[in-house]
Amino acid sequence: MTQAAAAITVRTTCPYCGVGCGILATPQADGSVAIAGDPGHPANFGRLCSKGTALGETLSLTDRLLRPRIEGREAHWDEALDLVAGRFREAIQAFGPDSVAIYGSGQLLTEDYYVANKLMKGFVGSANIDTNSRLCMASSVAGHKRAFGSDTVPGNYEDLEAADLVVLVGSNLAWCHPVLHQRLLAAKARRPQMRIMLIDPRRTVSAELTDLHLPIQPDGDIALFVGLLRHLAAAGAATDFASKYVVGTDGAVAAAAAWDIARVTEATGLAPTDLETFYRWFAETERVVTVYSQGVNQSATGTDKVNAIINCHLLTGRIGRPGMGPFSVTGQPNAMGGREVGGLANMLAAHMDFSPETIERVGRFWKAERMAETPGLGAVDLFAAMAAGRIKAVWIMGTNPVVSMPDADAVRDALKACPFVVVSDMTERTDSAQLAHVLLPAAPWGEKDGTVTNSERRISRQRAFLAPAGQAKPDWWIITQVARRMGFGAAFPYETPAEIFAEHARLSGFENEGRRDFDISGLLGENYDLLEPVQWPVREKSVERLFADGGFYTPDGKARMLPIEPPPVLNPAPGRMVLNTGRVRDHWHTMTRTGKTARLSAHYAEPFVEIHPEDARRLNIRKASLVRLARGDSETVVRALLSERQRKGSVFAPMHWTGQFASKGRIDALVAAKVDPVSAQPALKMSEVTVEPWRTSLYGFFVALERPRLDTDYWAWAPAPRGTRGELAWRAEPADWSAWIGERFHLDAKTKMSSVGDPRSGRRSFAGIRHGQLVFALFVSPDPVPVAREWIVGQLSVEKVDGLKILAGRPGADMPDSGPIVCACHAVGRNVIREAIRRGCPDVDAVGAATKAGTNCGACRTEIASLIRSEAILT
Repeated sequence: MTQAAAAITVRTTCPYCGVGCGILATPQADGSVAIAGDPGHPANFGRLCSKGTALGETLSLTDRLLRPRIEGREAHWDEALDLVAGRFREAIQAFGPDSVAIYGSGQLLTEDYYVANKLMKGFVGSANIDTNSRLCMASSVAGHKRAFGSDTVPGNYEDLEAADLVVLVGSNLAWCHPVLHQRLLAAKARRPQMRIMLIDPRRTVSAELTDLHLPIQPDGDIALFVGLLRHLAAAGAATDFASKYVVGTDGAVAAAAAWDIARVTEATGLAPTDLETFYRWFAETERVVTVYSQGVNQSATGTDKVNAIINCHLLTGRIGRPGMGPFSVTGQPNAMGGREVGGLANMLAAHMDFSPETIERVGRFWKAERMAETPGLGAVDLFAAMAAGRIKAVWIMGTNPVVSMPDADAVRDALKACPFVVVSDMTERTDSAQLAHVLLPAAPWGEKDGTVTNSERRISRQRAFLAPAGQAKPDWWIITQVARRMGFGAAFPYETPAEIFAEHARLSGFENEGRRDFDISGLLGENYDLLEPVQWPVREKSVERLFADGGFYTPDGKARMLPIEPPPVLNPAPGRMVLNTGRVRDHWHTMTRTGKTARLSAHYAEPFVEIHPEDARRLNIRKASLVRLARGDSETVVRALLSERQRKGSVFAPMHWTGQFASKGRIDALVAAKVDPVSAQPALKMSEVTVEPWRTSLYGFFVALERPRLDTDYWAWAPAPRGTRGELAWRAEPADWSAWIGERFHLDAKTKMSSVGDPRSGRRSFAGIRHGQLVFALFVSPDPVPVAREWIVGQLSVEKVDGLKILAGRPGADMPDSGPIVCACHAVGRNVIREAIRRGCPDVDAVGAATKAGTNCGACRTEIASLIRSEAILT
């Protein structure tokens, strides 16, 4: 790369969550890329979270898929594309259009999504194209459409800053949307009278700086908001807005009449005084924003939860004006963009549904040869149809359903049984890619152009700043080439993403005349390369606010309030606990990108289950021991994290770990494939599982310059700054440790191995040193290994190590142990933060001044606040 090329900074958009942060990417002369937040982007104004800050560390070619592969062998693009087109065409001819399917991803750009949707619904003639957005946003879509007549998110990020009460419902904003959370906390710092409250079964880090936390019973949200509706009606909080612009008010209020405080208390497990406080705050505060995410959507009653929330805002007219409204925050960078082009199986492009009128309209616009006339299969039903033999060919794009889908073992088996599986991805090392007959190298973030739409309806450009690696191609190009080979070339003439975007914009305005919410026809004629972030709708006449004066997208222009009936209280069967799945701060989905960087792996380096200490004592589960979670024939083995943040009777486990990173960490294998009847979104938050100790005779921890061969009964590994790290466990101790180590670690004759053991405790340590540098260290113990892990990991980067200290597993008194990493940006450990607190740092800013923790992205500030609180309790 030349020095001239290194000087160019490209404005692009982050590929992680739905906040949609602007990024400044500057390729460097040494081949690296400097990443910074874009101060001019209205989503983040220069802020980035830990994941965004570390994006430059995820761009290596390690594990990249660089050439097409057919049955494991490298192939030319023409051969691979011909095969995909031919096998899809053969399946359609023999079994009909519904025998093929596409399963996409919120990682796709809007242009990719548009072309895939057009191919399936307009020319294959099947709506069997769904997306992993079904797993996170489908209930919100359904709730919006029932209430507003359209999938419209009415709010803006500025509303969170302008509100006097922000209610977080089933949203760990601090970890899952950190930049938005930092904007919220900054607003509260400017206006301390602002109230923030959290409704969540767990006391997540988002609760640390809130005014009230309601530790609600799982699935108690509907009862809570139905009770709120009753209270608002009784308190006279209904406004003229409801009488002018809403229908169904009387029926919704009547359905809520029986839900007094006593009944809501029983259904939610909340204290009556806390309920009364919440209801009073909501009733007396005009500027209220209710932010909800996966804790609401990922439920068998998710759509009703969404409408129960919206009902309260419609009754009080708290919608469409600054500082108020229901606000769905999306989990993926382009979940909303996918919805705009019909990426869900029950939608057509440009926010149109499957009505005879819209089918005819879209077909006429596309000059479609064979329009799909009915909705296709949602994600769960799609893989069930595959298992039943009805899907003969499937194309998976940029996602990993063998890990992320509910009942993930059944999904894996369905893919194994499918006659033809195609996977387009940046890597061949995903659990799903391992089952593909054809692998197509898709260009990842940094190598392709397009647009994405964030949670506030803001379209931003994602621009390439790297040349495609190997033979990688953008997804829209791959889909277009297959479409042409299937005989649909005239409808797929695209040579640039700008051409696709222009067609997408034309369709959004086609025969619209203000009747549909999604309209970006006002962008036609704009320079695609120079497109600035912009919120839709963008018509000839701009629209500042949606729904402030009605104008809903229903036949009569009025919103709908629905009568909502709370479900029965969730009571797990005897001997079972409720499993709540979710995310951690520094990892993203199935770790295809974040799993490459040591910095993001340091906070949580292996899969875990969070369990209340009282439940742990009852089940004889010790701190840091291994735990077996099971449902039916599916099981996982994960580390026990005892925490009073966790509600008794339920457990929490993150969904990120795959078969590539852990032996038995695929947590969604335990999730039942139960879906919401309206949205078809699976209930990923509330499966029943058994929880018990996983019996092992020996635990282990290792660091090594090269990843060893991992074949123990339990293993989990993560990258380290100069190598790898990992946790191990054995059912039976190896007979010969020297032979076992020699067969698995990459040692040579120049490596000197030493060991030390304690016969009484059963602990042993092994280390290999070459020319003064640590090659590997292995620590084993009958109990969870008590070593200073972050210090040991750091020794891989030391030019000349002290072998005795390595074998001891901890530094001497002159080299304090920093402890587990809390601040990923500056690698600040828990012990360093605690020491700063003990020396007199009274608040988060003071800790930051002393240690730098929390001074970059801010995502760890709530965790620092928690440490301050815990130290205050101890003293």
